[in-house]
Amino acid sequence: MRVISIAKANPEVAGCDEESGEVRKVNLPLARREFLKGSGLLFGTLVSGSLLAGLAPSNAWALELKKLSTAEGQTLMAMGRVLYPHKRLPDAVYALLAKDLDAKAAGDAASAKMIQDGIAWLNSSAGGSFANASAAKRDEIVRGMEGTAFFGTVRGQCITSLYDNDMAYAVFGYPGSAWEKGGYITRGFQDLKWLPEPSKEASPPPYMG
Repeated sequence: MRVISIAKANPEVAGCDEESGEVRKVNLPLARREFLKGSGLLFGTLVSGSLLAGLAPSNAWALELKKLSTAEGQTLMAMGRVLYPHKRLPDAVYALLAKDLDAKAAGDAASAKMIQDGIAWLNSSAGGSFANASAAKRDEIVRGMEGTAFFGTVRGQCITSLYDNDMAYAVFGYPGSAWEKGGYITRGFQDLKWLPEPSKEASPPPYMG
């Protein structure tokens, strides 16, 4: 099966070509799976016709977990959506959260116990499956965990896992680093499409030296 590898790598950031204005396709590497060495497997597909489906070489994605089970990974993905809900972000992005927390669990026994105990608590509070509970019930359960080490660990990991990746960049329109291209002053610094156009007095042309 050909899948999109969503392990952290260095894929080319999708940016806008300075000459033509053409948006480059994200260079998401492909991987061919022969043996599953991990404990769990998360997989899915990108919605056909979506922005990411147009950028990726395949609609299918898959990700191995080393310590956590598939069900535990799905529970973490569901919790991530409660903490940081984005309808435009596909499950593949939330799977990165499960992957990073799985790496913590695989590298430290204390972290593994804390994460797995937290997942068990989520499922127990939901009456069996947190991932399959109603949105209102999931929200209630997560709010009840505020202040716990597990809650803080998952919420903190969400910041980098969900937003520091090329899929999120493409969805939110972030073109990537600009300092090596001269900075943002001439690359969208004043492109505030969601606000009224300011007067020239309020927003004079940039000083270019």
